[in-house]
Amino acid sequence: MKFREKVFNTVKKIPEGKVATYAQIAEMINKPKAARAVGNALNKNYDPKVPCHRVVHSDGSVGGFRKGTLAKVTKLKKEGIVIVNGRIELGKYRF
Repeated sequence: MKFREKVFNTVKKIPEGKVATYAQIAEMINKPKAARAVGNALNKNYDPKVPCHRVVHSDGSVGGFRKGTLAKVTKLKKEGIVIVNGRIELGKYRF
């Protein structure tokens, strides 16, 4: 299975109302040093079944999104995730 497929399949497992970090996804696919590559793969996602808006930075900051950060924040808030000062409380919302 290709790296991108592994990333997409793993991200599909994140339930609504939860987030994972890029580093967490990298670890889950046994590529612990590939957090940046996870972000690059997600940036090329066009499949709405892959909820890449649920993947955030390790410090809880929202991070980028192909459709723009505002769209990502809007989607996360719609799922019930609280964002304060641009950050998500990972202790509460981490998958």
